[in-house]
This record gives sequence, structure tokens and C-alpha cells, in this order.
Amino acid sequence: MGAGAAGEAVRDVQHRLTALGYNVGGDEPGRFGDATVGAVRSFQDARGLRVDGICGPQTWSALVEAGYTLGDRLLYHRSPPLRGDDVASLQRRLGALGFDAGRVDGIFGIHTATALTDFQRNAGLTTDAICGPATIAALERLGAKAATDDSVAGLREREALRQAPHTLSGRRVVVGEPGGLDALAAAVRHQLQGRGALVVCLSDPDGSVQASQANAFGAELYLGLAAGGEGCSTAYYATQGFVSQGGWRLADLVDGEVAPVLGLPGEGGRPMALPVLRETRMPAVVCEMGPPARVVERTAALAQALTRAVGAWVEAPAEGYVEDPQR
Repeated sequence: MGAGAAGEAVRDVQHRLTALGYNVGGDEPGRFGDATVGAVRSFQDARGLRVDGICGPQTWSALVEAGYTLGDRLLYHRSPPLRGDDVASLQRRLGALGFDAGRVDGIFGIHTATALTDFQRNAGLTTDAICGPATIAALERLGAKAATDDSVAGLREREALRQAPHTLSGRRVVVGEPGGLDALAAAVRHQLQGRGALVVCLSDPDGSVQASQANAFGAELYLGLAAGGEGCSTAYYATQGFVSQGGWRLADLVDGEVAPVLGLPGEGGRPMALPVLRETRMPAVVCEMGPPARVVERTAALAQALTRAVGAWVEAPAEGYVEDPQR
């Protein structure tokens, strides 16, 4: 839903935006006017989503998740997993205390359940992997420490990158695109395979589907390609309390190689929380390139540039990238 829409669904969106501190006061309740568009755009920007002022499925899901605060509900492992800012808060607290809940993605998966059980055992609580009042009280008592310690997830990613082979030979890479760039994806696959990588191309408009397939493949790297804009814009996963160091490094390398080929300015790597970045379990980037006609015209050169970026990344996958750019 976007500008001009009206009804109870719009009223619900406005209510949620207002509760989160976004001003929609210039619009009549239930009418998607300029103030609501502006509030949606501000929310999207803050959450690392594509900024278009339209409340589509991704933005709606993010609005719902943003409404949860730790303690609002019991948190536990189930299928489909619980998602929300309360889960992300739990993950940050556990990770800062040395319990490996995985990356901070706001998704209550098996790593979060295991870390929660370990915390409960160490805190002398019932080890039921359910985050309720007693667990939250124990976390609150340790709040000062949780605010200063580094996250286990970030340390684990950096260590895994340091220990990985510094060559493309045998590395498992996924090249994904939502449709329309299959020729470029195939060219990149050919280039990477020529250097010994094991490469799978994915084509699906749903980023969550691609993330699930990349995880099932056991990919060590996800390279997403998308058409749009003017020039090059490359995103990696970051949220409050966690940044993918490997993704950040690769995003900057891709931008540095692709922008000159397009002959247009690059933006450098930027933190985002797109589903395909949030839900993959490996360093991942999405490179948006345009204009489309120029991308098609320069497919061969772009494939070479992207391969150079990936090659440079495997040689030094997180060198110099140890700070959170959102701080």
C-alpha cells in the first residue's frame, strides 16, 4: 500500500508508525498521504530497507517486528521462528555476555536457543530455553557488562574469515539475482569456476528463498546482483549490535571494481537489512547496478570486475574492517 490508499489497514500502519515515534499527524487517520509516505520512508531508512515510501510485505513485517520489546512475550524456538526486535535484543545481550546466539538478526533460531540454555545454566535458572521474566531479570542484573563487551557473533565471523583458505579454489559461492540479470550471473559463475570455485546461480525475486537455498548449499559467500539506479550501490548486512565484517569488506571491494566499469559514481558499501542479507548465514552483499542498458552492454567487463573483487576478498576477507560503521 502506498500514497492514496485508504482504510483500516492504513490506520494500522499509521498507529504502528506513531508508536515508534514517526510523525503522521499531517494526514487524516486511515488515509495514506504525504505525511505517512514520509514516515514510511524514514522508517525504511532507519531499518535498512529499500526506501520507496510504500508499505509492502517487507516494510509491514519490519513494522510488526519493531513493535516488540524484550519482555512483551515469551521467546522460544519454534517453526516458523519468532521474529522481532525483542529477539534481537536477547541476541545482543547473550552475545555480549559471551554466549554465542549467532548473528543479531532478530530471528529466534537454534543458535539463539542453545545460547539461551547455556546462559540459563550458568545463571542457575531452569534450562528450558524459554526467555521469560526470570531470564530477563537475570539479563538485567548483568546489563552493565552486556553494554560493553564485544559480541561473540562478530568475533566468530572474523575468526572464521581469518582461518578460511585465501584462495578461490574449492570455495562455495552463490551468485543470486531476482530476475533479468541471468546472463551476468552466468558470466560471473564462469569466471569464478575458472579459478576453481564451486558456484551455484540462483534466480528468484524472493530474497528469503534465495537465502534459504544459499544456506542449504553451505555457501561461504553470497554475491547478489540487481538492476536499478544510476551507477553502483552495494549493501551488506548490519544492524544494531552486529555488522558483517566480511560483507562490509566485500561490498567496498565490489563497489571499487564495478563503478569504474559502469563509468558512473559508486556509493561504497552501505549497511542494510534486506531479507537476503539478514537471513543468509555467510558474508553476503547485494550489488545494484544501472542503468540496465549499460549493464547489459558491459556484461563481460562487469563479470571480470566482480571476479576480481571476490578474488581480492578471499585473500583478505576482513582486513581493516573491525569497527561497526553504525556507531
